[in-house]
Amino acid sequence: MRIIVGIIAVIAAVAAVYFISLNSVLPMIGNTKDINLIASDNVKIAANLFEVSRPKGWLILIHMMPATKESWDEFAGEMRSLGYESLAIDLRGHGKSDGGPDGYQKFSDAQHQVGIKDVEAAWEFLKTRGAVPEKTTVIGASIGANLGLQFLTLHRDIGGGVFLSPGDYKGIDSGVLVKKLDANQKLILVASRKDNRTTGNNAEQNQIYYNSAAQVRTRHLIIFDGAGHGTELFGLKEEFNLTEAIKKFLTNGNVL
Repeated sequence: MRIIVGIIAVIAAVAAVYFISLNSVLPMIGNTKDINLIASDNVKIAANLFEVSRPKGWLILIHMMPATKESWDEFAGEMRSLGYESLAIDLRGHGKSDGGPDGYQKFSDAQHQVGIKDVEAAWEFLKTRGAVPEKTTVIGASIGANLGLQFLTLHRDIGGGVFLSPGDYKGIDSGVLVKKLDANQKLILVASRKDNRTTGNNAEQNQIYYNSAAQVRTRHLIIFDGAGHGTELFGLKEEFNLTEAIKKFLTNGNVL
């Protein structure tokens, strides 16, 4: 009996050490926190932080217009369960950021373009959380996709991006930006064939962007037959599960 107890004690001790060891390296899901960032021009940027202790990586989430950071809640929750920490921001003039909730309606193109400072503020904050460029991915929708692309061209060491319905919005031209991406930055472009904008059909535009980004070694183009723009494309799950594709992309660079 003593021998059996001894063996059980040893097993229990080993199991405890193994648990402690795993607990020290595995991601741990935390809380969702409302925070405020200050951009370089002193504009307050509201953000939601989806905390993960010891994350696999970090995500910067940039909404489309007229949406807000809350449009990413479901997606960020799923990414957190996978071990990724996300920061979703309200661009200036939107939501709870300075000028919000609807100041963007009166913005000039130049004022929309200054939104790149909001993305920079998000990155500066995530760096205080331990974020490193190669494990950081920028995910944006519509004009948020354009700003995300611009951010990647300014930070060529950032791991990559997922861009839903990028185009030529408010003087920020995705067609110019994709040519400036680094070869090692991973890329997904997503669009709908039924998304006709004033600047043209978004699926056709993104086919051109994909072809223009030939220098990018890992790149994917996802075209939906169903109608949708930006984060609306997450809702077309019967046709293709975009969220699952992004999970695979973050894990190994693939989408299928």
